[in-house]
Amino acid sequence: MKIKVIDGLLLKKMFVQGANVLEGNKNIVDALNVFPVPDGDTGTNMSLTMNSAAKEVKEGNINAIDSIVGAIANGSLMGARGNSGVILSQLFRGFAKACKGKERLTTVDLANAFKNASDTAYKAVMKPIEGTILTVAREIGEKAIDLSKQEMYMDDFLYELIEHGEQVLNKTPEMLKVLKEAGVVDAGGKGLIFIFNGFYEAITGKEVIIERSTTIDFKKEDDGKDILFGYCTEFIIQGSYVNVEKFKEKIGSYGDCMLVVGDENLVKVHIHTNHPGVILEEGLRLGELTRIKIDNMRHQHENKVFENNSEEKPLELKEFGMIAVTMGEGLTEIFKDLNVDEIITGGQTMNPSTEDIKKAIDGVHAKHIFVFPNNSNIILAANQAKELSDKNITVIQTKTVPQGIAAILAYNEDLNIEENIEAMTEALSNVKTGQITYSVRDTQFNDISIKEGDILGIADGKITVVGSRVEEEAYKLLEGMITDEDEILTIFYGEDRTKEHAEALGEKIEEIYEEMDVEVYYGGQPLYHYIFSIE
Repeated sequence: MKIKVIDGLLLKKMFVQGANVLEGNKNIVDALNVFPVPDGDTGTNMSLTMNSAAKEVKEGNINAIDSIVGAIANGSLMGARGNSGVILSQLFRGFAKACKGKERLTTVDLANAFKNASDTAYKAVMKPIEGTILTVAREIGEKAIDLSKQEMYMDDFLYELIEHGEQVLNKTPEMLKVLKEAGVVDAGGKGLIFIFNGFYEAITGKEVIIERSTTIDFKKEDDGKDILFGYCTEFIIQGSYVNVEKFKEKIGSYGDCMLVVGDENLVKVHIHTNHPGVILEEGLRLGELTRIKIDNMRHQHENKVFENNSEEKPLELKEFGMIAVTMGEGLTEIFKDLNVDEIITGGQTMNPSTEDIKKAIDGVHAKHIFVFPNNSNIILAANQAKELSDKNITVIQTKTVPQGIAAILAYNEDLNIEENIEAMTEALSNVKTGQITYSVRDTQFNDISIKEGDILGIADGKITVVGSRVEEEAYKLLEGMITDEDEILTIFYGEDRTKEHAEALGEKIEEIYEEMDVEVYYGGQPLYHYIFSIE
């Protein structure tokens, strides 16, 4: 049946199906990552963000457009992960604002909402770059305004928008050199098209399959006995040729709040279940298990109730508090040793959500709190969490772990807030970051031919070394980064390297650069064999 207006129930179906279509195609979006390193998580981040919005819509038992768009805006805001997820949440925020007060949506209303979505997202990004999801969203909004000037059925309207959006998406490699060199279209723009495909499917009456949400929900029910699945189970699978989708199908029926992300060699698993042993057995079939953590949430709930019923004493606020994002047992301990109050587990492939960062902020009792994202893909979410808090927050824009450590070391309790911010920010420019990882696909990058499985050396975000042996490529990378002015090299070795490997590499550097002070620490980080800090 042809329709000309959208009511609340249909709008709800549109967003649920948009989330389903994106969830089913997120691996395609992940594979469009420009860098061939194992952190292609645009699709995963957008899907988790979208699922958070859809979850709030489905659980709210709401049918009025005002309530639905409010749930979409709030759910996507709190669930936003990575830059792509934050931008998507801003698109939904603009969309929701334009729909407020509407009982039904016409093509004119939708056009204004899509246009306002784009305008809001552009304003939220300090330096908008064309050839990205922003471009695709803007072009869809402008096309929608043009189309709304004529009488159209909703399915025809959306079909035209999707067709135009795909044309713009296919032009993104001409707008961004890095996309053209890598031979891909923009990943975020592709994800947005998948969402619109979901909208179209709902409009045309395709059955809306409500899949189990993959958003991690750390909230506990008021009564611990009502917790359906009692054991929060987390671990990492290290294997070869792990089929992530099949593994998800295998364990999905054993619990809820499932998150399975990663690639065929390294998979992060989180699920709430009553049978953690079964989940671990399924993981063991695929490879070795590391970082196993099983928590009884019912007991945690009982302890929390006991604590809440105890006599509470007001906590004294200290002057400064710190929050850092990092991944790896060793790096976590290092940040703890640096007196960081809250450490959020995350980084490459596992970006924390706005809500994760907000919870960490709520847990720090200080007059002023510094947040160190330590990853360029987490900065926007950290800033978004800052805006949601009524505390005094400063996000130090650290893009790497070495930058985070350097900034924290620059902190001086004798300085005031402004002086500390200046000192920490200045410290970022005094450290160089090197990384050794591997390629997840064949590609051409900056005239360098890269094959899947190649060892990559990355100097301050740029691939400069490609080879086949970890320590050899690490040495080549350092050789190209160290200058006569540098004094300290800190080596953080990952969970797949040994202390002997790292120390041998450090000794080789000390032999050549006699004035260089070399320090070796266990980082335990996945995906990256080595992280180097050069000062």
